[in-house]
Amino acid sequence: MSDTSVQTPHTRWPRVFVLAFAAAAIVGIILLAFTWPGLNASPKDIPVAITGPDAQVQQVTKALGENADGVFEVTTVASRDEAVKSIQSRDAYGAIILGAQPEVLDGGANGAAITQILKGVSQQLQGQLSKAAGAAHQAAPQVEFTDIVPLVEADANGAGLALASFPLAMGGMLGGILVSLVVVGNRRRLTTLLVYALLGGVVITVFMQGMYGVLQGNALLNVLAAGLALLGTSSLIVGLNALIGTPGIPVGALLTMLVANPISGANVPSQFLPGPSGVIGQWFVPGASTSLLKDISYFPAANSTFFWLVLAGWALLGVVFTLAGHFRNQEVVHVAGSTEADAATPDAGKHAKDVAPDATTATAATAVARSADGPADAPAPHEPESTGKHLA
Repeated sequence: MSDTSVQTPHTRWPRVFVLAFAAAAIVGIILLAFTWPGLNASPKDIPVAITGPDAQVQQVTKALGENADGVFEVTTVASRDEAVKSIQSRDAYGAIILGAQPEVLDGGANGAAITQILKGVSQQLQGQLSKAAGAAHQAAPQVEFTDIVPLVEADANGAGLALASFPLAMGGMLGGILVSLVVVGNRRRLTTLLVYALLGGVVITVFMQGMYGVLQGNALLNVLAAGLALLGTSSLIVGLNALIGTPGIPVGALLTMLVANPISGANVPSQFLPGPSGVIGQWFVPGASTSLLKDISYFPAANSTFFWLVLAGWALLGVVFTLAGHFRNQEVVHVAGSTEADAATPDAGKHAKDVAPDATTATAATAVARSADGPADAPAPHEPESTGKHLA
């Protein structure tokens, strides 16, 4: 018996080294994307309210500006009650109460880093009061430290809420990639995305709120927020795939993981991120979803309209790309029996393993999918007759 096996030619040596250098460069880019924001993080513009006698307010505000230049953004309020409301609405992350009963208020749900800084402020204030009282030979009042919005016991350090951002980003990516690869037809893709986002939001809420107790507040709002976050990311990937073809899939995934996720503010407050990256991060799905879930869980009085609009905007952008894209009906990977053409031919799945469909069959399958979704634009002259890889 003759040996009919054909040996695959080896990769050329120049290409071997090019691929090795390219892989190493990718590792460096990923490392830089995830470590640069954290390693260069420093507190700035932390919103703090202050109230009390005018002379003391001016003195403390001046001291904060001199000793912690740029760290705090101080706003004067009329009373302690107003300071508490500003923390609950997340207009301020903390507050300094001066007068006969000095106190530092903290919104602990904003993060452990904020709490640590405000405790430092409390200690410095105690030192100043003790020094002034000593000079006047009087007893110094004790500065109280009160957490107005504490984290729940199930997530005492806030790590769980930060971890919730990962399944949102990764889940949105995986959903978008899967729909782009195996679902054909724009209406079918959009329907799959909507059902996936709703079910994904339910699953995340059941685990993170019902099982672990990390998420708090209105469960329905948490489902909607998580689902909209999944929809925003997955819809963008599907839309980019429809707009520019298969390269749109890695473009959407890289935008999510290497650009948006590191500056989302999930691990450190957005005020800690270098430059304007913290503000920019809130315009992407990971940053907006993290802030929105935190508001729903701990700051229901906060105005979360911006975050809802950001998530809805990315989802809508993906829908527009999907409907307008030239490649909206392209089948990237063919799974036997998944299309209406396969269903109309009972033996199609049986013979798919042995016989590869010719160009005419692939064209017919694409035509059926398009006709099922309504009128579609005629294919451009350069569009290939068979656009998918056929897998059994």
